[in-house]
Amino acid sequence: MSKLWFHDYPDPKLTVNHALKKIIHAGRTKFQSIEILDLELFGLCLVLDGKPQSTEADEFIYHEALVHPALTAHPNPKKVLIAGGGEGATLREALRLNTVEQAVMVDLDGDVVRLCREHLPQWQQGAFDNPKAKVIIGDALVYLKESREEFDLIVSDLTDPMEEGPSLMLFTKEFFELAKKRLSPDGLFVVQSGFTTILNCKPFPAIVSTLKSVFPVVAPYQTYVPSFGGNWGFTIGSNKYDPLALSPAEIDKRLAARLTSPLRFYDGITHHGLFALPKFLRQATGQEKRVITEKEPVFID
Repeated sequence: MSKLWFHDYPDPKLTVNHALKKIIHAGRTKFQSIEILDLELFGLCLVLDGKPQSTEADEFIYHEALVHPALTAHPNPKKVLIAGGGEGATLREALRLNTVEQAVMVDLDGDVVRLCREHLPQWQQGAFDNPKAKVIIGDALVYLKESREEFDLIVSDLTDPMEEGPSLMLFTKEFFELAKKRLSPDGLFVVQSGFTTILNCKPFPAIVSTLKSVFPVVAPYQTYVPSFGGNWGFTIGSNKYDPLALSPAEIDKRLAARLTSPLRFYDGITHHGLFALPKFLRQATGQEKRVITEKEPVFID
């Protein structure tokens, strides 16, 4: 039995305990606390403000699920913008496609990027040094306001929208509208959308509802991430393309033509399973009418 434990609190009334080999780094940046841990079961793990962001054993599930459904739905994605994504794994997945000519990653916390590059090289796998990559340390909100570039895909891979957290205002209607303005006419936007478990899914329907007030096509989906201790949600907003309009065969055809290296999680069959939400989530996302604004942002207690 391990003498060291990392206690994750998916909900104030629920604890998930991870047996811990050792603490590789623990400290604070200008914006948040950061820990890099070595877990007995899941291997290396990045923790920000006490919440696990990804682990060595299953980060590929989260990152492939975040990037590829939207990227595959686009017929010819060339430019990608990533808000957040400090580990570099989201950047890695975007650059895995031979159609992508440039991937811009904007992360607020340079210390997180530096520490991930130093201690978690398995995540980025050389993506930071790829000539197609552009890594900017800065505020994604400011970048979108000042930039006039157009992107085929914008990925929001930010920390959860906790009250007083660094990502709170990037889950509002105003931010989603700004992202839409920076998309190409047939561009897509995808955002990580929090837990989708029956007891812990408050932000998910609010994010889906808010995206519906901005985009003509909105497609929520989820997958199980073992190290998170539950199902995790994502939401695509699109100007034109419905991810569910593609057959499994067409998705596999596009992946075969575009991928420079194989995926471990995502393919055509997996794609349609991601969007097969259970009834309680379909009801929640269909009936939720509240729109998130700067005056009333969504947050996780």
